[in-house]
Amino acid sequence: MLRIEHLTKRYGDVAAVDDLNLHIAPGEIYGFIGHNGAGKTTTIKSCCGILGFDEGKITVCGTDIAKNPMEAKRKLAYIPDNPDLYEFLSGIRYLNFVADIYGVGEARVERIHTLAERFGIYQDLAQPISAYSHGMKQKLAVIAAWLHEPQLIMMDEPFVGLDPASAHDLKVMMREHCDRGGAIFFSTHVLEVAEKLCDKVAIIKQGKLVVSGTMEEVKGNASLEDVFLELEK
Repeated sequence: MLRIEHLTKRYGDVAAVDDLNLHIAPGEIYGFIGHNGAGKTTTIKSCCGILGFDEGKITVCGTDIAKNPMEAKRKLAYIPDNPDLYEFLSGIRYLNFVADIYGVGEARVERIHTLAERFGIYQDLAQPISAYSHGMKQKLAVIAAWLHEPQLIMMDEPFVGLDPASAHDLKVMMREHCDRGGAIFFSTHVLEVAEKLCDKVAIIKQGKLVVSGTMEEVKGNASLEDVFLELEK
């Protein structure tokens, strides 16, 4: 679903990501963990085609993101850590705009209704996004990401700003997506969530992949928090 091979991204003389390799298969929820500045966001943006990179190869569902970015982007969705939405639009107009971009037809009506009801913002879709709280914007970004039923969903700190009920709904949606054969790649600082939710996890430090594998392989009999803190020393 997502293959990252020898990814290297430099800012001047500093390698934000250094020779990183990851493979995410269909059906997997893959957690990406590291301290601030470790290279998580740079990696995810490179995988989405938002950032160019200096070396390596990234393929999304078999499509090279550098050689054919438009085809690759049709197969994925990306939720940034701070959604940058068109705040002059209403929620419903924004969702219809996203649906138009991805060619979602009449199916959008039911999908928008179902997802907006699930997150409790259906009655707010007529309001301008500028009036939304951060949590409401995050919910709108999640709905927009699921709207075209992408195969791969990438998220950067997706639980920030969500209330406990909405965070639970998002976790359920992530598992449902992967049970249908999709894949999830997301970064998080909430290690308890990663430990309970993820099938596999990768830990990055100063741009280098430190460890990756199934949750059992990475943490053994310890907690994920203990392993992370030990590796950070």
